[in-house]
Amino acid sequence: MIRTRRGLVAAIVTLASLTLAGVMFFAARQPSAQLHAELAAEVTRILEQSSPEEHQHHGHGFKSRVVCAVEPFGTAPADASSLVEVQWVYARHMCAVTGESSEWSVSVRASGPLAVRLGVIPPQVKVPEPGTGYPERVRQLIPARYHEQAFAEFEDDAAIEAARERFAQVSQVK
Repeated sequence: MIRTRRGLVAAIVTLASLTLAGVMFFAARQPSAQLHAELAAEVTRILEQSSPEEHQHHGHGFKSRVVCAVEPFGTAPADASSLVEVQWVYARHMCAVTGESSEWSVSVRASGPLAVRLGVIPPQVKVPEPGTGYPERVRQLIPARYHEQAFAEFEDDAAIEAARERFAQVSQVK
């Protein structure tokens, strides 16, 4: 037991310092919110500006405009702290095709994990081929440390809501 006031204060200061150090260590290991937003914007731009032929290479057969929601969950290198340091970004995506319907809810959509290589022209987009063996193809594409996130749903509906709004705007322009 702590017998003096000085000992109690020292114990509290030590505990607070250890807690702060742990929080700082954890925060330093997490990608910054700014990097996360930059990666989401960059991958969204890449997917939405891809030509129909490029979408065919991604495993999608779209002939209309594409509107996407993107939620990054990892990078290579894993400790990248700025967009210029990122060689690969791993993300969940949901892309909707404008065309027959102006309603997001009935649009043709593709979703799932993908990997995008940045820093090359054009950026390289890899999407696991659907069908039998899909989970194994995802595991081959996404590093093991991100497998749980690769199979997870979108954590934040804001990206999907923003895509729905853009979809409605694009569909009205047609």
